Amino acid sequence: MFILIYIKLILATMFWGGTFTAGRLVSQHVPPFSAAFLRFLIASACLVYLVRTLEGRLPGLDRGQFLQIFFLGMTGVFAYNVFFFYGLQTVEAGRAAVIVATNPIFIALLSALMFKESLGSLKIAGIFLSVSGAVLAITRGQPFHVLDQVISTGDLAIAGCVLSWAAYSIMGKYSMSRLSPHSAVTFSCITGTVALFPPAVHEGLFQYVTTAPFAVWGCLAYLGYFGTVLGFTWYYEAVKSIGPSRASVFINFVPLFAVFIGFIILKESLDYSLLAGAVMVSCGVYLANRQSFKTKIKY
Repeated sequence: MFILIYIKLILATMFWGGTFTAGRLVSQHVPPFSAAFLRFLIASACLVYLVRTLEGRLPGLDRGQFLQIFFLGMTGVFAYNVFFFYGLQTVEAGRAAVIVATNPIFIALLSALMFKESLGSLKIAGIFLSVSGAVLAITRGQPFHVLDQVISTGDLAIAGCVLSWAAYSIMGKYSMSRLSPHSAVTFSCITGTVALFPPAVHEGLFQYVTTAPFAVWGCLAYLGYFGTVLGFTWYYEAVKSIGPSRASVFINFVPLFAVFIGFIILKESLDYSLLAGAVMVSCGVYLANRQSFKTKIKY
């Protein structure tokens, strides 16, 4: 069971790596609010079916849980995806992935502040190593090249993704003390979808529904099911099992998978920096989770 959590985490990051390519294509045809709404409308329908199949029904919520779910929906669904699709209109997938790779830093710091999770030397080293590996891979061995470029509104939007996901991950730790990962993700997706509907309609949602190419619908289906239903659920299972700071370190695999997918599908180049980055990320993930491995194996 313990090893399965890590396998699911890696698969989730692989699916998320593919969302950069899919999101980039969608953002060229559908504006941010409409794209985010359609993604999570698909995801919500799949999740409701999944929860009803696995758990019989969606559980009732008290006032405290409702506020938590509302916060999850507005951060991990509404804010994150508006920033995501807006940023990908102008930012290349690789550059966006570099920014997203800073996620574990903010999550680890917030976890230490709010949950008193230890930031030992190994965890700090693991986070630093994995982030460095991700940056090395995406910048093709020239990490300082990113600093030479002007920071755009698209870059700031992708940075908004980082802050939104950090808040989503931390609040998820609270919400899953009384909700299953499936229920927490389902409620947050429904909440975010409802919140996205009015601005999407104002943006011209129904026009884009009728004119979007078939390839865009395929990308939205991928984003909804693989990038959301499986990705979010498996990530939350890991947050519940090993904690947000350890689970978040795996996010550094996302940009690596994004580059690999680009190499396979788009025939982009694959050089030494990607391979070196993959080794650094793998070692960083191991260091950040070393104590967790020892604890689980002991039992």
